[in-house]
Formats: sequence, C-alpha cells, structure tokens
Amino acid sequence: MLKQSRVFAAHEQVGTLILDSSDLEREKGITILAKNTSVRYRGVKLNIIDTPGHADFGGEVERVLGMADGCLLLVDAAEGPMPQTRVVLRQALALGLRPIIVVNKLDRANARPDETVEATHDLLLELATDPVQLDAPVLYTNGREGTATADLRVPGVTLEPLFDAILEHVPPPRGDPDGPLQLLVSALDHDTYQGRLAIGRVVRGRVRVGQPVVVCTAGGTSPRLRIAGLLAVEALERLPVEEAAAGEIVLVTGLAEAAIGDTVCDADAPDALPRLEVGEPTLRMQFSVNASPFAGREQQVSSTSRQLRARLGRELQTNVALRVADGASADVFEVSGRGELHLAVLIETMRREGYEFEVSRPQVITREEDGHRLEPVEECVIDAHQDHVGAVTETLGARGAQLQSMRTDAGGGVRLTYHAPTRALIGLRSSILTLTRGTGVMATRVLGWERWRPLPRTVRNGVLTASQDGTAVAYGLLGLQERGTPFIEPGTPVYEGMI
Repeated sequence: MLKQSRVFAAHEQVGTLILDSSDLEREKGITILAKNTSVRYRGVKLNIIDTPGHADFGGEVERVLGMADGCLLLVDAAEGPMPQTRVVLRQALALGLRPIIVVNKLDRANARPDETVEATHDLLLELATDPVQLDAPVLYTNGREGTATADLRVPGVTLEPLFDAILEHVPPPRGDPDGPLQLLVSALDHDTYQGRLAIGRVVRGRVRVGQPVVVCTAGGTSPRLRIAGLLAVEALERLPVEEAAAGEIVLVTGLAEAAIGDTVCDADAPDALPRLEVGEPTLRMQFSVNASPFAGREQQVSSTSRQLRARLGRELQTNVALRVADGASADVFEVSGRGELHLAVLIETMRREGYEFEVSRPQVITREEDGHRLEPVEECVIDAHQDHVGAVTETLGARGAQLQSMRTDAGGGVRLTYHAPTRALIGLRSSILTLTRGTGVMATRVLGWERWRPLPRTVRNGVLTASQDGTAVAYGLLGLQERGTPFIEPGTPVYEGMI
C-alpha cells in the first residue's frame, strides 16, 4: 500500500519490512509493537495502524484499537483463521469496527481461498456484535506482487480494489470537530530533542499548538498545561503541524506526565474518555540481580537492583499488558505477562541493551474462586506434515493436552487443535520445532480459567552441568555430545554448577 501510494521515490531502495523497525521484529518476522502510518488515495488521507497478530501481544492491540474506524482482517489463504485471529478480531468487533476480509498469499502452492473465506465467515458469525459486521466484503490479494481482486476469476493488477473498498466501507471519523477537545493517549514515544511524545487520536474537537489543556488521569485531573508542539504522521515521516481536527492521529509534545489511557481535554471543559482495559497476565517470572561467579563480565550498563527497577518502570509506561511487583527480597522483581513470547521479548530486549540479570523459570498465575484453585487454559493449534503427526500427538498426550479436532488438507498437512492448561504448554514451541524438523507452526490463545487438575508426570531431559571452574575444551565437549546437546563452544568460561 505504501509503495503504490507513491510514498517512495523511483530511485529509492525499499525493503520488505518497512514498518518492522526493531531488530527483533525483523529477525523473528513478527510484529511486536503496534505502529501507525498513512497514505493518500484520491485526495483522502488514510491512517493505517499495523497491529501484532500474536496473542502474547494482545495488549498492543487493545492499546491502539480505539484509534481505528474500521479494520482489515488479513487471513493467510493457506492457513486460514488462526487462534490469534480470533483474539484480535474479537477485540475489534467488540468496539463496533466493520471488517474487510483480505485473503492474502494467493500465490502459495497450498492456497485454499474458498475454504478460508468460509472459515472466516463462520468466525464472524460467532464473534460479531452487530449484524452489519456480517456483511463484510472479501478481497483476494497477493502482497508480494501488490495485487488485489474481488473476484478470483479476474486476476488483480494493483491494490486499487483494496483502496476503493476502504473508502466505501470504512466510515469517516465520527467526532464533532467543533466540540471541546478530547484526545485519547494510546502510545508513548521519546524524542532526543522534544522529550516525551504522547501519541493519540483526536476524538472530538481540534488540538492546536499553544492550546491550554488538562490531562485526565486515573488519579484525577492535572494542572493546566500548554501544547508545546504537534506532529502528524505522513507516510513514514513525522511532520510538524499547527492544528489537527477530529479523526487525526497526532504526536503531542509538552505533556511530560501523560500516560497511556489518559485523556487530553480542553482546559475549560474536562471530559474524560473511558480508560483502557487490558486483559490479565497468565505467566510470571522473577527477574533478579545476577549473582553468578561471572557477574559483571558482560554487562554494558549498571545492573543493580535500582537500575533494574528503573528499567522495568520505563517498560511499564508503554507495555500496558505487563505487571511488575516486588519479590521476596529487594533484589528480586516479579514480572507477569501474557505468555512466554511476551516475556521472552522483554528479556532479549534488555539483554541487547546491555543489562545483566537472572531470570527464574516461568510459572503460571493462578487465582482462587469459591474455594477452588483456578488456572488458565489455552487452545493450541499445531500445523504439521502428516509424517510428524505421531510424534506431535505423543508429546501433547504426555503433557495432558486434550485433542479437540484433526483436519488434513490435500497437500499432506494436518491441523491439530488441543485444549490444555497453560503450564502444560510451557516450552512446547521449541519441542514442536524439533519434532517437525523446523516445519511445524504453533499458535495459542487463552480460553479462560478452569479448576487446577493434576497432569501426567513427564520425564523431561536432564541437564549437563560443569563439575568445576575453568574453560571448556573441544575434547571435553566431544565426549559430551553422546550424552546430550551442548550449547557452548570450546573456549567458553564455565563455573561449577553451570548448565
């Protein structure tokens, strides 16, 4: 869409991961942080919000959906709707957004667009909150080639049918541009020269540079402030503007204490919007100061408990689905998130920033209700080749997962759907990749809470530990390869008890 809107110059080298700005997103091939951009088509500015599709990053979706008037439901022509599709779609439909179904990757060898559309319509029928949402237009696209068509019998040439569908089916902003200002803060950013940037949509009225405003927070209303500057997103650039009306997404400077979920209002007519509601976390880990014999050797920034607390505090400002609490001692912090991937991304981000710290094994968050202990239960969908189904079902059965359905396609692929407690799925993703030789795909979503039940005792692999301090040598590692899978190289320093 960006390329065909003539955002880039003819001589400009354009990559394929234009909005994936962080190294982690580019390496993993997934969207972690929601981002916004814009294009212009037939004189109309279209604000586009790119949201994550993975259920672990559902907090990012909940954070930004309030800025949208419609949604493009992007579905893989071969895979069809996945569990995370349901998670994101449920949130969008609950806000009254009208979807446009976009069946992408028609060029895949095992594409089955008709079945995909049927499955997507079934999903809409189950989740829709308004009958109007069921009348969703369907477009078939090939993102690699940049084509779209409303009829499979007519090959697409450009993405014009998609742009036309957006103009036809997505309603214009509903806010009154002449009313008192309401701006909902949905994201935060930081600029070296301008400080904190509050990113949000003007829900009602107009916002101007120098305008007196107040910020309605969870604890009350702030003193009068002034808008120091405004930036609007044009394609991939942030351009200064003097004024923005209802429906526009802007970046505001001068609001140093604004937080996600706050409402920026006219100073003479404060009127707060409903605050952001984010789902509860399901998994927790303990972060603590590194106490190993090698502490301090690899850190690039100070990693004392005070520094860890400050870093986690900064993360809480933007990562709305995260929870941080004090642990058993001053050096321990209990960090809770939506899933393994949610916490793993935070850990890897902090590691790359130069922090050095210890993490505990992940534990499932439980709660008490009517005297019973409840735990989260998830739906787990695994796509694998039929040659690997036996190994996958054996592994899931050993973990206490219950098979709900099995579907085979013409290409030899099998989709297995399981229900299992979250604690039974910890560490499963890497096992599935090993069992399927890297070809398996696993997706999960939280179904709800059920009574805690005992799971089968599984015999997991043991570990290899160093018997004394020293340096690993090739001869020693060669002998270990028959007993396990070493993940250190010759020359790596080790200490007694190190795994």
